Amino acid sequence: MKTEVNTVLFDLDGTLLDTLQDLTNSTNAAMEKMGFAPHTLDEVRRFVGNGIGNLIARSIPGGKENPRFAGTLEAFKEHYAKHCLDKTRAYPGIMELLDILQKRGIRMGIISNKADFAVKSLCEKFFGEQIPVAVGEREGVRRKPAPDAVLAAMEELGSRPEGTLYVGDSDVDIDTARNAGIACVSCTWGFRDQTFLKEHGAENLIHQPQELLLFLPPVSDPA
Repeated sequence: MKTEVNTVLFDLDGTLLDTLQDLTNSTNAAMEKMGFAPHTLDEVRRFVGNGIGNLIARSIPGGKENPRFAGTLEAFKEHYAKHCLDKTRAYPGIMELLDILQKRGIRMGIISNKADFAVKSLCEKFFGEQIPVAVGEREGVRRKPAPDAVLAAMEELGSRPEGTLYVGDSDVDIDTARNAGIACVSCTWGFRDQTFLKEHGAENLIHQPQELLLFLPPVSDPA
């Protein structure tokens, strides 16, 4: 892996960006509007993963079978579109890692189950031209753990499976990488802890962003 990797694809929430407070605030704004009880930060941490539809389904009694599900989801989308940047920040060390990867010529992309409009907005706000490809949930592309978005990003970047590394913080990311036929590195600073990740098949764990460099080709000494 180390001598071949030239592309790194990142999950977004819980990997590059700490979005939990904004997700919680928008969830609770939707709960209040639709007459449901609010949730704590730790509850929403457990609910996130595999798209905002599943976040809302896990947040209300009866999930998607609840007749108020569609209205609650729409209320969440309306609030989050206006407030997705209120509290969201890059995790410590992420910007420094991306600078290093960019200087090394590593191709980078983002793959997320977050709504495509939010993925692109956050990517542009925080990463600009550093990460040129960002794919969120949209029609015609199956959500992770299906490999569709990963394969689309690799095609756009001109990358091959043997040279691509996927970095994420959840079991969904582990399964996504496996389904796409690429190697996965799981980070422990996000929404799932080390024990959970190991129980769900994580083989490569990192605890700080720059530990990812251990999985990349070494930098050659100048002649």
